[in-house]
Amino acid sequence: MIPVPILDSTVTADRLDLAAGGSWTAAHADVLERLIDAAAPRVADAQRISLDMAGVEGLDTIGAWLLERLIRRSNHDGKQAQFTGLSPRYRGLMEEMHAVNLQPRATPRAANRLLAALDGVGRAAAGLMSDVLTFLAMFGDISLALGRVILHPRRFRLTSTVYQLYRVGWRAVPIMVLITFLIGGIIAQQGIFHFRKFGADAYVVDMVGILVLREIGVLLVSIMIAGRSGSSYTAELGAMKMREEIDALRTMGFDPVEVLILPRIVALVCALPILTFLGSMAALYGGGLVAWLYGGMSPAVFIARLKEAISVMHFEVGMIKAPFMALAIGVVACSEGLNVRGSAESLGTQTTTSVVKSIFLVIVLDGLFAVFFASIGM
Repeated sequence: MIPVPILDSTVTADRLDLAAGGSWTAAHADVLERLIDAAAPRVADAQRISLDMAGVEGLDTIGAWLLERLIRRSNHDGKQAQFTGLSPRYRGLMEEMHAVNLQPRATPRAANRLLAALDGVGRAAAGLMSDVLTFLAMFGDISLALGRVILHPRRFRLTSTVYQLYRVGWRAVPIMVLITFLIGGIIAQQGIFHFRKFGADAYVVDMVGILVLREIGVLLVSIMIAGRSGSSYTAELGAMKMREEIDALRTMGFDPVEVLILPRIVALVCALPILTFLGSMAALYGGGLVAWLYGGMSPAVFIARLKEAISVMHFEVGMIKAPFMALAIGVVACSEGLNVRGSAESLGTQTTTSVVKSIFLVIVLDGLFAVFFASIGM
């Protein structure tokens, strides 16, 4: 039977004699903590402390450290404390405990706000540079894979591409049409409500037509695709990375970019312009319906005014943007999927990061295109 640890104390004048006995091991850790806590007030009041360890029958690191901590606290207060009766087989362990944590804990210095701000800026810049390099590396890998497929067309995975086109294109049509239809109606309603104050109801058609074809149609569809399909790409590739399926492809001699990523990118680049066209038409239909029911503008008048307000150039501007935004969404989504590590938390984090980065990049591209088209007169 393992003896229960004990710690007796005897006070003589200003001297405290402690006598430890029993088994001071991890098996009695809760008892040891209570013994040490009970003896601490008496140790604090005594000027001289003696700890007799002749009765200790078992000692491990936990027990030795608790005894050392009790005595060391007295030494720090300038009192005289010593061990007596220590068994030779425990002497080496106690000497090790004497040498542990002898340096006082350093007081943390108050952080300089200016240096902290500069450090934050530097880390953000380094993170941005890392993201840019990751994007360029993925774009380069996709370009190389596309080049190999062009040189050897039989390597192109048509079945996978058609399936991805069905997923990101055909199955996305209902939600894209519904959302863009509602947005077109909302824009028309707000325009009629405010333009009516100036007797300029007809200009609602100009606003809806130009906004939808040049900006709102492609931007709204791209943002929804980033949230719907971009997150799906990241989650799928991340799950494959966690299950080591991508490593298995490399082991079998296949290029994961050519097998998994290229069909997804090609499908997205083909699907987004089609969805943009359908979304723009739905938004114009929604705007025309609201102009008829809310603004009293007949469909014939709406269409006639729409022909005068817009041109093919406005349609071209929106359609030119679509493939570039699809490429940006696909590259970000796939690169974030390959950055997933071996945990579900990493998968969720990278999926969220993929959506946020894709939407941010889509908006930045839209702004750059707006400046470019304005500079060339489109």
